This record gives sequence, C-alpha cells and structure tokens, in this order.
Amino acid sequence: MGYQAKRRLNATIIHTVLIIGSIAMLVPFVWMVLTAFKTKSQAISVDPFYIFPSGGWHWENFSEVWNSYNFFTLYVNTLIVMILRVICAVLTATMAGYAFGRLKFPGKSILFSIVLIQMMVPSQIFIIPQYLMISKMHLLNTKFALLFPGIVTAFGTYLFKQSFQSLPKELEEAAEIDGCNVGQRFLFIMMPLTRSAIVSLGIFTALFAYKDMMWPMIVANKPAATTLSAALAKLQGQFGSNYPQIMAGALMAILPMLILYLIFQKQFVEGIASSGTKL
Repeated sequence: MGYQAKRRLNATIIHTVLIIGSIAMLVPFVWMVLTAFKTKSQAISVDPFYIFPSGGWHWENFSEVWNSYNFFTLYVNTLIVMILRVICAVLTATMAGYAFGRLKFPGKSILFSIVLIQMMVPSQIFIIPQYLMISKMHLLNTKFALLFPGIVTAFGTYLFKQSFQSLPKELEEAAEIDGCNVGQRFLFIMMPLTRSAIVSLGIFTALFAYKDMMWPMIVANKPAATTLSAALAKLQGQFGSNYPQIMAGALMAILPMLILYLIFQKQFVEGIASSGTKL
C-alpha cells in the first residue's frame, strides 16, 4: 500500500470515528426535541420504534410550561446573573492575576498557594459557609445572592497569572520609564494584551453561571428570584414526572445559549483553544 493510500485510509478511519461520535452526541438532543412534542403516554412508551410524535406535534407542552413558570422572568434573572458574574470575575481575576504575576509583595507565595488549594477543593464544600454569609446579611432571594459565589474566581486568577507572566518585561519597563504608575501600566499596557484570556474567562464564567443549579436552588427558592436551571429542576415530580413538559422547558432554556453560540462561535472556539481547558 502506497503512502497516499495509507493517508486516505487513515483520514477515512478518523472521519468515520468523528462522525459516529458526533451522531452519538446529537442523539440525546434530538430525543429531547422529539419528546417535547409528545404526549405523556407517548414519552413513557417502552416501544423502541416509537420515536416520532403521533397524532400531531403537541405544542401545548410549551405553553403549559411557559404559563406555569414565568420564563421571561427566568430569562431576565439568568441573563443578569451571567453578565454580573462575568464582569466581577474579569475585574477581580485580572487584578489578582497581575499582582501575582508581575508584582512583588510579602506573602505572595502563600497567598497564591491558597488560590491553588481552592481550585483543588470541590466547590460544594463552600456552599454552607457561603449560605450562612448570605443568610446573615439577609440577602436570600436576591440577585446578589445568586452573584455571590462568582465575585472572585480561583481559576481566573491562575489563568491571568500565567497570561501576565508570559508577557515580556520590557513592556512594563518602557512604560515605567515614560512615567506610568502601577495602575496605568496594568490598565493601559498589560491588560489589553490579555484579550484572549479575558475572552476565555468570560466564556467559562457565562457557561458556569448559566448551568449552575445547586446554588440558585439553595438561596433563591422563590419563583420570581430563581434562574432557569433551578426552575427546570423543580419540574421533576416526586412521584411522577411529565417528561414532555420537562423536555419542552429544557428546550426553551437552551435556546438563548444556543443562539449566543451561533453568533459568537468564533470567539467561543478561540477562547477555549487559548485556555487549553476542556468543558
């Protein structure tokens, strides 16, 4: 077998595996869409060939879910939390990352070790202390309660520390010679050069805020104060579930993020590639 034939064979095998993997990943999404238009009896049918809805597409599942849960309020709450978390995470992570990456101060190694330890510890450990803090401040069922865990980010601090350390020192030295102080060097010289890291952190923070379920369920149990993911979890019944309505709610919940991905697809790919992190 010649070299060209081997290359074609390898490419065929790789593309076949990728196509099979893509189909496997799309099956749950397609099943969710089809189930959203079925009746409850059709959704729980054990017939493996009963795939498509029969007797028409049941759009009433969407209207019933929309009327049961004020999805407009849920959309607004989720969007506000996403935007505020992104802003807070970028602001705090860039400043902390610059301090750890470019400045010298007492206790720098110890403080950065604490940041790394926070990355290694499961986030669920911090839920009880964070809840007690929010409760003592009487801020349950508020936007600040939903924002609270995302004000600072250990991952973002580490990401920006590495980004600032990779920049040449000559840039800061030249700015210092020109009379720039620490704040000016950070704001006008160094921070604009970490655009890829800012995009990466913004993407990850928005995704994590959008799909965060446990924290909103704990601190925002009122329907008007919760987010999409927490509201969807409440569609699951204790003794029985209306799966078409659950799938209809899930489909409505993912539409905003799907639209954002289609619009900012290039930025998503660049941000994930530049951070070297898998979702």
